[in-house]
Amino acid sequence: MTPPITEEADENGHRTDMRRLNALAMRVASRLDLLAGRMVDAFVVEIPLYAHLPREQLEGEILQICRHNLRLFFGVLSENELPGEQELLAVRRSAARRAEEHVPLEMVLAAYRVGSKLGWEALCAEARPEEREDLLEAAQLMITYTQVVTSAVAAAYLEERQAIHDEDREARRRLAEALLAGMPAHQLAERAGHPLAAGYHVLAVRAESSVDERDEEVESAVAARRKLRRMEQSLFDDAGHEVLSVLAPGGGMVLLPITGRDDRESRVEATVARLAKAADASVLAAVASGADLAELPSAAAEAEHVLQLAGRLNAAPGTYTLDDVLLEYVLASAGQVGRRLADVLLPLESGPELVQTLAAWFDSDFHRRRTAAALHIHPNTLDYRLTRICELTGFSAGTGRGVLVLGAALTLRALGRSHNESPQLSDEHRWSPEKRPG
Repeated sequence: MTPPITEEADENGHRTDMRRLNALAMRVASRLDLLAGRMVDAFVVEIPLYAHLPREQLEGEILQICRHNLRLFFGVLSENELPGEQELLAVRRSAARRAEEHVPLEMVLAAYRVGSKLGWEALCAEARPEEREDLLEAAQLMITYTQVVTSAVAAAYLEERQAIHDEDREARRRLAEALLAGMPAHQLAERAGHPLAAGYHVLAVRAESSVDERDEEVESAVAARRKLRRMEQSLFDDAGHEVLSVLAPGGGMVLLPITGRDDRESRVEATVARLAKAADASVLAAVASGADLAELPSAAAEAEHVLQLAGRLNAAPGTYTLDDVLLEYVLASAGQVGRRLADVLLPLESGPELVQTLAAWFDSDFHRRRTAAALHIHPNTLDYRLTRICELTGFSAGTGRGVLVLGAALTLRALGRSHNESPQLSDEHRWSPEKRPG
């Protein structure tokens, strides 16, 4: 403690006798228990949530922290020195307990405002005529004390809430990982306070980099973490604790509880739209459903495979299902036979326009004039190229079998299954379910 100041002057030259102020504080402090009780009663009347707290808590812990705060404040008036970290420890612990109990921070701070008001009124009521002028100094000390204490309260509260959030987030993440891996999850669910649904829609998502992540002037790691927090918050805002996820800035897995027989399309589309908005980036997603918890690992594998296929096909942002990539799914699993099928197009690489022509022919649904217009060539030139394709590959793009084989080879080429791992399709030929070859 610094030595008490016995006399101070304000900007108008008024001199405060600190000994008079100390004496005033000591007289009010003699009724500390009565004043603390009045504070608790005021909390119940003026702050709605406090009216619903257990009586034993009000008359125990809450009353005790009121007494502690009054002692600290009267100590400030007596010694003219603000409380240190050790003296504020009880205040910080009390704030942390309120955070654990999910008491809103604004209500915790409101209690300190109410307490300060009552403390000030007690000082004014007790002040003798010769002490009235000293109340200005008391008011300044009270304002400073309240700022110090409420800052400590807010910091402790927010630290505890962040710790609780991180612990809850990690528990829910472990639960999601267990469900996706097919591991026993009921005990994890109980510890996380998360009731399990009977089944889930499993959503595999891939998020592109946000504008901030691509900005060379912005720290990309910070931008990525902020994007992740926004994505996780969007899921919470959508359905609170019902949704589970294992996310990173670039995407991950989301578990949406099944709420009805026909809820998948609407729920998934809404979720993906929210994720894209939160990420400030394009989102590609794939979905599969597990009617019960035992089916979740296979549903997750299906969704991940569909997402990979959509990505390799340069698919437009949106949501895809196995039905959208049935042909691609089968062909991608064809192994050595698939590579041999992809090699059907090898002879066309001597003239790159032939592969482009074949792709445009399928994209235009075998419409001669539309294909020619898309390639900016004369229809007769298109006829020549289609004939040349047949001569080089042995398959005609105008016959049923030729369409099947050439279409499958084009699909494998788009999937990167040719001998030289061809690049993805250009934007001009961006893949969508409507453009499946064949």
